[in-house]
Formats: sequence, C-alpha cells, structure tokens
Amino acid sequence: MPVKDKSKQKIGIIGGGQLGKMMILAAKAMGFYVTILDPTPDCPAASIADQHLKADFSDQAAIKKLAAKSDLITYEFEHIEVEVLKELEAAGYKIYPTARSLEIIQNKYHQKTVLKQAQIPVPDFIKIASLADLKTAAIKFGYPLMLKSCRGGYDGKGNYLIKAASELETAFAELGAGGKQLLAEKYIPFQKEISVIAARGQGGEMVVYPIAENEHQNNILLTTRVPAALPDQLKYSAEQLAREVLEIFAGVGIFCIEMFVTDSAQLLINEIAPRPHNSGHYSIEGCYTSQFEQHIRAIAGLPLGNPELIRPTVMCNILGSGQQGAAEVIGLQEALKLANVKVHIYQKKISRPGRKMGHLTATASNLSEAAHQASQAEKVIMIRGKEDSQ
Repeated sequence: MPVKDKSKQKIGIIGGGQLGKMMILAAKAMGFYVTILDPTPDCPAASIADQHLKADFSDQAAIKKLAAKSDLITYEFEHIEVEVLKELEAAGYKIYPTARSLEIIQNKYHQKTVLKQAQIPVPDFIKIASLADLKTAAIKFGYPLMLKSCRGGYDGKGNYLIKAASELETAFAELGAGGKQLLAEKYIPFQKEISVIAARGQGGEMVVYPIAENEHQNNILLTTRVPAALPDQLKYSAEQLAREVLEIFAGVGIFCIEMFVTDSAQLLINEIAPRPHNSGHYSIEGCYTSQFEQHIRAIAGLPLGNPELIRPTVMCNILGSGQQGAAEVIGLQEALKLANVKVHIYQKKISRPGRKMGHLTATASNLSEAAHQASQAEKVIMIRGKEDSQ
C-alpha cells in the first residue's frame, strides 16, 4: 500500500517575519501549502505565503482559524498565548514544538528550573518578586548581576546588567513595572558564546548541527562562525547537552541551545529557543540541510536531513543603520561581486537602528578566508531608513 504523500499536508505558521519567510522557502521547495498568521499586511513572509491571515498574535479565534486551515502548526517566535495551543492540541490538532515545550521555554524561570532539576548545567539563579529579593540576590551572587524578565525578552530587551548597588532600584523599576515576573542570574564571565542547533523528529530521532561560535554587540547577534574554535571534547559535550535538552522537552522540530563556555572550559546553558534561530542561518549555504528545511522535515514527519557542514561558514547580520524610515538597501551589487558571499534581504519595510534587516554568509575552504570575505561584504552593504520618509 503506498505511503501517503506527506508534502500534501498544509502547514500553518504563527508569525510572518524573516524566520517564517525562510521556513516557507524551504517548505515550498518540498511542495507544501503554507498559511501564515501575522498582523502586518506586508510582513516579510506575506509575499510568498499561500494564505495570510491578518490578525494579532493574541487573537485566539484567528489562531483557531489557522488551525482549521492546517494539518499542523508551528511558530517562529515564543511569545504566544499558550492556552489556545493547549486547547487545540486537546482537540487533536498537531502543534510542533508542542504547547508543553513552549509553555516551559517561554518563561525563563520555568525553563531554567526544569533544566536544573534534570541536572543540566545553568548559571545560578533565583526568582525575584520584590526589591528586597533583588538585594538578596546581589548579596548572594555579587556584581555584576544579571536581571531578566521571565517572559517576552529578545535581543537584550528584558535584560539589565546591574553593575553596582546604586542600580538595583532602577533595574527593578525598569524590568518589574506592572508586576512582571523577574529572575536574577549570577553573571558568567564567559570565554565564548556558542549555540547548538539540533532537530528531533516525531519518532525521537535526532541530528545535531556543527557548533556555532557567536559574537554579540549590545545583546544583538553580529557574527556566527562555524565550526567553533573549541577542543573536540568540548564540542562533543555541547552536542550531548543539546541531545539531553531535546529529550527533556520531547521536542519536535529545530531547537537552538545557547551556551556559555567559561574560562575553566565548563558549559552552561544560557537560553533555549524552540524554533529556527538567527545563529543557525549559516546552515542555508553552509550545510547539506538548512535549519529551515530540517524544521519542516521534522514537523511533517519526514526523514531528517544531513546536518553536516559543507565548508567553513561565517554569517553576519545586516542591522538597520542611520535613522528610522523606509528601508533602503545600499551596496548590494558591490557585496555580490565577492565570489563566496550570499546576501539575504528580509524585505522589512521600515528600517530602525539595530533592527535585523537581513544577513550575509560567506563560505570558503577555511574559516579565516570565510571571515575575510564576510568582512569585505559587511563594509559595502547597509540598510538604512530614507531621510525623506518621516
């Protein structure tokens, strides 16, 4: 009896940003029909989605409508009301990663608590419900001290690095406004920041991508280099940690596990993302199977693809520069003259300083040459807001 064509499944994606767009590009290559839910009419994924439900992410009726149009649902970000997803799962809808995974991961305190209980190494942390709790944390962990919002933070938003006792009240007032849940973490003077992209299929099978070494500025990812400059034993340990995390959450799809490497060569998990991740963009040109294709394969019940690196790869984010305004791309032609460089423009209509507007990758026979090519491209390309658009 012939096996049912899994590419006939209809996929619903909550979110139409650049991650949703790149998921769709991978899904359409395999013949899937894709519907997105996003409130922005001209969001990056709108031009290539088969259907676009224009609704707010908190609109439960719209999410149920998306489910009715889809055989399975996935999402490109974590800040979704999980109760409606749990309700849909109970009604028999397929949601990957699961609502349980999302419910734990979207709250950083719950996420770290689950990891700690499973004996996964994480920085020391405590819940903060009052200024007195924060003062206690400062005595316990010393300075600098990292204060984080439990929900909703990204690209450094929702984080406050407290450097002295004089900043405690300001930090608590800024992040705790409106009774938001907070946690305090012991600051880790890390040697490197790395991330591990890993995928788990519906049957529990897993693949792990090469370890990525990341460089941030103002808490925004600037550059990812692959393979990471780490001893083989540390790479192996990072891969094993990633596998343990996927088992803990019984995850289906792509997960990104961000880690710190300490001066004593200890690995500590910083955060987990249950979706394709910025630091995995290198895989589009750098690996046999991109993280986006892998995510679609996993959630659709298809065999997982080969995650191996084809050539050393460097990825650089293209951030908005200048003032806010209608996005204008400058230097694309010059960047594309570089033989080993690929440029991805997300087609966001408005550019803001520090906003992720695109990325570029360079591949080469060695990491040094890839880094040089990426650096050359970075010098000539930019995306800025037009001065006359305000």
